[in-house]
Order: sequence, then structure tokens, then C-alpha cells
Amino acid sequence: MKSNSTTISALYVVNELIPKLNAVEKRVELTIGSATARESVPMGIERMTRLQAEFQLELTMIRLNLAHLLKRYQAVLEAAMQDPANDQLLTLDAYEATAIASAKQLYERVQQLQKGD
Repeated sequence: MKSNSTTISALYVVNELIPKLNAVEKRVELTIGSATARESVPMGIERMTRLQAEFQLELTMIRLNLAHLLKRYQAVLEAAMQDPANDQLLTLDAYEATAIASAKQLYERVQQLQKGD
């Protein structure tokens, strides 16, 4: 059986992934909230409400798996934050890898939503 392990830098998790995920969460709330407020047709409001629920569900899945990653590698992450020279590659399990990929896709979806695509 071939091993397809995915790795990610500890510093990337701390300095990029978590801040971007927080920003995406805020953008989802603001973008969908303002789009819902602009909608006057019940179908449009329902669509936006459903979209918001989808984003929130996706964010919850990502956060749960990210919490698992942070717990597993707590010591490594703390060492990397104290001294960037201590940065290491973290091996992701299948769920964590899926969550990271989902976070990137969610970021792209939010960007498209903001542009009105």
C-alpha cells in the first residue's frame, strides 16, 4: 500500500492558516449578512440563508479537525512560535488534510461570493 502523507509547516499553521480561517469566518458573516439584507425576494433570502448554513457547517468541520491537529502537535507549534528556527513539518491525518484542503476551497468560494460571481 502506497503512503500519501500530507505535511504542513508548523509556522504556516500558526502564521497563515489560522489567521486566514478567522478572516474567512468574518467575511462569510459580513458578506452573506449584507447580501441577505439586500435581498427582497423570499427565494433569494432562503438561498442566502442556506448558503450561510453550508459555510458554517464547513467551518465547523474545519475547526474540529484543526483543533485535533493543534492538540496533537501542541509542543511543536509552541516551539515554532517561540523560535522560527524550530519550525517542523507536521504530518496530517486524512481528516486534517481534508480540512486544510476544504479551508483553501472555502477561502476561494468566499472570494468569488464577494466578487458577485
